[in-house]
Order: sequence, then C-alpha cells, then structure tokens
Amino acid sequence: MKTYNFKIYGNKYAVEVGELDDNTIDVNVNGTPYKVELDMELKPKTITPVVKVAAPPKAEGGAPAQKVAPAAPTGGGGTLNSPLPGTVLDVFVKPGDAVKVGQRLLLLEAMKMENNIDADRDGVVKEVKVNKSDAVMEGQVLVVFE
Repeated sequence: MKTYNFKIYGNKYAVEVGELDDNTIDVNVNGTPYKVELDMELKPKTITPVVKVAAPPKAEGGAPAQKVAPAAPTGGGGTLNSPLPGTVLDVFVKPGDAVKVGQRLLLLEAMKMENNIDADRDGVVKEVKVNKSDAVMEGQVLVVFE
C-alpha cells in the first residue's frame, strides 16, 4: 500500500492507496477505509522501443551507400532514463561499477509487473540517481555514466 499526504484547502489528508483489483481499489483516508470503484477499465501500458536511424550516406553518383546498423552507445558518458513510471524494487549497481550492454541495472515495478532495466551501453556507473522503493516518472534519470 502506498501512502500519500495531501493538503486540500488547508486540510491535511493521509491517504493510503492499495493495489488495483478488478477495477476496485482499497483506499484509507485519515483512518477511514473506502472501496473505490473505477468507472473505466485500466489496461497495462504497452512499451514499444523507438529506434531513430539516420538516413544512409550517399555514395558517388547519388545512390545510397551500403546500409549499416546503428551501434549501441558505448561509454563516453550519458544517462539511462526510466522508460515508464513505476517503483524501484531493487538496484543492482553502484557508482564505479563497470557495466556491459544488456546488464541488469535496476528492477522497476509498473502496473503490477516487474521490469528489468538494462544497460544500453558499455561504461562505468558515475551515479545512481534512485534508491530502492523510490517512485519514478517516465523519462526520469536513473543512472549516469562516466
């Protein structure tokens, strides 16, 4: 259950929100339990990776040169951002760790599903910007590389 503190028109509310179960959520507001029914069905978010590929260079005579697959980022700094909002369940790296492409860095829970967050580059972890149980938003920086 997640707990949130709200202040509405000067009044403070401690709100505990339970898990979604068949479009019903158990909510506790300042010690009073409520069963909240959603009037629409929530569906899990589908993540589709997007790869942007530059146009191939032109060879002599204006014809396209041989196509080459884009390489994954390799070292040289950068960040790894959260692909979706969720809660960090575990962190598997620390600053100074050398990582390889595809190595699991974090475990993120979103929509009751566990998602491995893997390295998209070879490099060294400069900073881990999140901790276990942190809530993260889509696009938020999770790891900074040297």
